[in-house]
Amino acid sequence: MNESAMKETSVRPAGYTALAERFDLDVIPNWHVSMIATGSIRRLKSSAGFVEEVYPAKYWPGDKVGDQLEFALKYDGTNLAILASLFRAISVEDILDYIQSKPIGKYARRAWFLYELLMGRQLPVDDLTKGNYVDLLETDEYYTIVRPRPVRRQRINDNLLGDARFCPTIRRTDALRRFEKADLPARCRKIVSSYSPQLLKRAMSYLYTKETRSSFEIEHIKPSSTRTERFIGLLQLAEKEDFCDKDCLIDLQNRIVDPRFRDTDYRTEQNYVGETVGPQKEKVHFVSPKPEDLDGMMEGLIAAHKRMDTGNVHAVVHAAAVAYGFVFLHPFEDGNGRIHRFLIHNILARRGFTPAGLIFPVSAAMLKNLADYDWSLELFSRPLMTLVEYSLDDQGRMIVQNETARWYRFIDMTPQAEALFRFVEQTIDTELVEELEFLANYDQTKRAIQEIVDMPDRKIDLFIQACLQNNGRLSARRRANHFDFLSDKEVAHMEDAIRSAYGNRVKAGQSGQSSDLLL
Repeated sequence: MNESAMKETSVRPAGYTALAERFDLDVIPNWHVSMIATGSIRRLKSSAGFVEEVYPAKYWPGDKVGDQLEFALKYDGTNLAILASLFRAISVEDILDYIQSKPIGKYARRAWFLYELLMGRQLPVDDLTKGNYVDLLETDEYYTIVRPRPVRRQRINDNLLGDARFCPTIRRTDALRRFEKADLPARCRKIVSSYSPQLLKRAMSYLYTKETRSSFEIEHIKPSSTRTERFIGLLQLAEKEDFCDKDCLIDLQNRIVDPRFRDTDYRTEQNYVGETVGPQKEKVHFVSPKPEDLDGMMEGLIAAHKRMDTGNVHAVVHAAAVAYGFVFLHPFEDGNGRIHRFLIHNILARRGFTPAGLIFPVSAAMLKNLADYDWSLELFSRPLMTLVEYSLDDQGRMIVQNETARWYRFIDMTPQAEALFRFVEQTIDTELVEELEFLANYDQTKRAIQEIVDMPDRKIDLFIQACLQNNGRLSARRRANHFDFLSDKEVAHMEDAIRSAYGNRVKAGQSGQSSDLLL
C-alpha cells in the first residue's frame, strides 16, 4: 500500500468515542461508533446490533467539547448514560460555551435540557423566548410518548420514556419496524377466531399452567402445587389490575416466593447473580444496583411505566422497558425473574395487545429458546460487569466500591425490545397454535375412538396419552395394565385414529406437552 493510500485509510474517533477517550469515561459502549478518515472514504460496518461508521474528513466537527457533543447527538444518537458521565467530567464553561454559541440550535437546546435533567441543576442561562419547540428525541428514530411535555426554558418537547430517576431508550431499528408492521395482535386474533369458544376456554386452563411451569423452570425451580395455583391466580388477574406499583409489587413478591423469603420492602442489602465454582469462590454474572440507589430508581421505573401507559408507546416496547428494567434493578432478594416475566403479561394484557381473556405462554417460548433469552439479559450484564468494582467477603457478602447508578438508570433497551418481540411472535405462531391444535385434534380423536368403543373419558385420555408417548402405538405393558378388555382390531382402529389426527407429531415421536394434562 502506498503512502497516500495509508493516509486515506487512517481514522480518528469522533462523537461519543472521542469524548470517552478524552475524558477517560467509564461507559458501556454506544451502539454506534463514529470515526473520521483523513481522506474521502465513507464506510459502514455492522455486526450484532453494533455499527462502526467511517466518515470523510470533511465531517470532522472540531476539537471543542461542544463540537464533539453536537456530532454525537447528530450521528451517534442520544445515549443518556454516556451523557450523564460526560456532564460530570466536563467543566460548566465547556457546556456554556457550546450553548451560548448556538442559542437556538436544536442540538444545543437538547444538550442544555439534558445537562440540567441529568445533573439536577440549572445553568446560568436565561430562558429562551423565541424559536419553535423541537422534540428532544427524533420520533422517527426512537420510541417516544405521543403527548410530550413542553418545556418553556429550552423550548423543548420532552418525549422521553422516563425521567432522571429511570429512563430507558429504545431505537426504531429495522427489526422493530418489521415487527410493528407484522401486526402480531391481528395475527393472533385470526388464529383464535378459527377455534370455538368452548375449546378456547379449555385451552386457557392449560396455558395458565404452562406459563406458570415454564416461568419457574427457567429458574430451575419446582414449585409446590400451592405456589403453582397462586401464580396461576395472579396471571388470571393480569388483564384486570396494574401491578406496576410499589405496594402491588411487594404483594406480588410475597405471593410467589417461599414464605420464608417474603420481603416487606425493597432490599436493603447488595445482591448479585453468580455461581459457586469452588470453596469460597464465586463467579459473579451480574451485580444489582446499590440498595441506597434503589428507591429512586424504582420510583422512576414506576413513573416511566405510567408515562408509557398513557403515552401510547407500543405495548411490546412498553413491556420490554418495564419488565427488563425491573429485572436489571433486582429490587427483591427473591422472585425478581418471575415478576419480570409476569409484568410482560400484565402490560400486554392491560394494553390490549393480548386478546381479552387469552394469555400468551411467553415463558414457554423463552424456555425453548433459553440461549436467546439469556443473551437478551447478557447484552446489558456483560458490558456492565466490566465497570462495576466490587469485593466479596468469605461469607459471600458483596460491597460495590464505585458509583454505578447511572448505568442502571439509563439503559438502551433496544436489544431487549427486539428479543421480546421475537418471543411474542414465537408464542403466537408456535406455542399458542400447538396447544390449540392439540386440543382440536384431541376432540377429533375422542369422537373417533368413541365410535369404535364407547369408553369413559378417563380411559380415552389415558389411551391417547399412552399412544402419543409411544409413536402412536399402545405399548404391550400399557395394554396389559389398562386395556386388556380391548380386542386387537379395536386397538388397531383406535391407533389409526390417533395417527390420523396428530400426523407429524406422532411420526416424530412428539407426545405434545398438553398430553400430560389430559389426565
